[in-house]
Amino acid sequence: MASRTPVVVQSNLSCDEEDDSLREACGVFGCIAASNTQLDVPQLLMLGLTGLQHRGQESAGIITGRLGNPSFKKHIGMGMVSQIFTEEVVAKMRGDLGIGHTRYSTAGSSVLANCQPFEVETLQGKIAVAHNGELINCRSLRQKVLKHGIGLSTSSDSEVITQLLCNSPPDGEPNGANWMARIKQFMSESHLSYAVLMMFGDSVYAFRDPFGNRPLCLGQFQSVGCLDGTDEPEGWVVSSESCSFQSIGATYVREVLPGEILQINQSGIRSMAVVPRPDNSPPAFCIFEYVYFARPDSLIQGQMVYSVRMRCGRKLAEEAPVEADIVSTVPESATPAALGYSQMSGIQYTEVLTKNRYVGRTFIQPSTRLRQLGVAKKFGILTENFKGKRVVLVDDSIVRGNTITPIIRLLKNSGAAEVHIRVASPPAIHTCCMGINIPPKQELIINQLRPEQLTNHPMCIVDRYLFPIILPRLCQSGIATRKTPLLHGNQ
Repeated sequence: MASRTPVVVQSNLSCDEEDDSLREACGVFGCIAASNTQLDVPQLLMLGLTGLQHRGQESAGIITGRLGNPSFKKHIGMGMVSQIFTEEVVAKMRGDLGIGHTRYSTAGSSVLANCQPFEVETLQGKIAVAHNGELINCRSLRQKVLKHGIGLSTSSDSEVITQLLCNSPPDGEPNGANWMARIKQFMSESHLSYAVLMMFGDSVYAFRDPFGNRPLCLGQFQSVGCLDGTDEPEGWVVSSESCSFQSIGATYVREVLPGEILQINQSGIRSMAVVPRPDNSPPAFCIFEYVYFARPDSLIQGQMVYSVRMRCGRKLAEEAPVEADIVSTVPESATPAALGYSQMSGIQYTEVLTKNRYVGRTFIQPSTRLRQLGVAKKFGILTENFKGKRVVLVDDSIVRGNTITPIIRLLKNSGAAEVHIRVASPPAIHTCCMGINIPPKQELIINQLRPEQLTNHPMCIVDRYLFPIILPRLCQSGIATRKTPLLHGNQ
C-alpha cells in the first residue's frame, strides 16, 4: 500500500500580512568534487542550473570556492543561464565546490541586488547561501535582524536567512562555528518554506524545512566506465530537481528528507540531524510542483512527475467525459495529462498547437502584459488537425486565465467546431505565501467569474476541473513505500 504522505492544496498555517516584498520560487544546485578527481565544478554548476532553467528565467548566479582558500568567486546576472555564464566567465570560476541559483520573482523585484547566491563575511569566514521557497514569517524575522543592528540591502527573504545563519546558537560555540546548531536554531524560528544550500570552508550544507514543502535531492558522480556503484564517487551534487542530473552524468541517490540537515564534503555525505515537525504535524509537500512547476522527468517522492500528470488526466476523463473528436494539450506541461485523458476516454490524441521553444513560460513572467504578449508569441496553430472538429483541450492549471482565453480564441477563429476545456487540477482560489507566485485573489479567474459564467464561457462549451479532494490522492498513490537509509560518512 502506498505511503500516504500529505500534499498541500491549501494550508491553515498563518503567514505575515501581504506586502510588496520579494516573492520567489527558484532552483538551487550545488556540487563538490571528491579528492583526486578532475571534475570541472563551475561547468557542472552551469549545466545543472540550465537543467533547472524552467524554475526561473530572470536571473542566475554561481559562487565557487577552493579547498584551503577562504575566498569565493562569484558571478551573478540577469537573464538566462546560458547568457550569463559564457565560456570566458566559467573558465575564471575554477573551484572544488560551489552552489548556484536560478530565480524568478514578482513584478518590481527583477533587480540585480536580489540575485542569489548571497555571501557574507562572518567571524569564522565567508558563507554563501542559495534558497528556494519563501519564509512565511519573513516580516517578523526581518525585524529581528534589523533590531540586532544588522542592515539589509535587498528585499529578499534569502538575505534574511543568510544573516540568521550568522548568529551563534544560544549555547555558544566554544570549538568554533557549529553549523548544525546554527541551522537548527534557524529552523526553530521558521518552519516554512525553504530548501537551502549553504557553503562554508570545504563543505556544502543542504537542508529542507521540517514540512518538506520545497523539493531537494542528492546525486553522485561515478567513475567514468564504472557506473555500477562499486567505485568511490568522484563527487556529489544536490539539486531542486533530479532532472538536472542526467545531463551532467550524475546519478540520483535520494531526496533530502523533510527537516534533514546534510553536510557534503570531499569525504562524502553525512546526515547530521533531522529536525521534527512541530506538534507531530504531517509533511506538506507543495502540490503545485506536481501540477506545473517541476519538469516531467524529475523524480519526486519516489515517483516521476510525468506519471502523476498522466494519472490526473485519466481521472479527469472519468470525472468529466465529453463527446469529442480529438483530445489535445496546451503544451508542454499539460501534455502527460492530455495523453492520460486520451487513453482513458478512447478519443484520439492530436496536437493542435505547436510551441515556440524560445519563448519563456508565461506563468512565471512577472507582469500581466508580458504574460499576454508571451501567449501571442508562444503558440502556432495546426489548423488541418482540428478544423471542423470537436476539441477537448487539456490544461494543467488555470490561474488568471490569461493563457487559456487567447488560445480558445485562436482555435475557434481557426475553425474548431467546439472547444471543451478540461483542467487537470482544481482552480486556484488563494494566493501562496510559500514560494509559488500565485497572484492576489482578485486576479484569479475563479474569483472573478461565478461558476455559471465559467461553465458558459462564450468561447468554449464547458470548463471542468479535477475536484480538490481527488488531486492529493492521485499524487499520493504512486509515492514509493521504500525507506532510503540516511547516509553517514562515505557514500
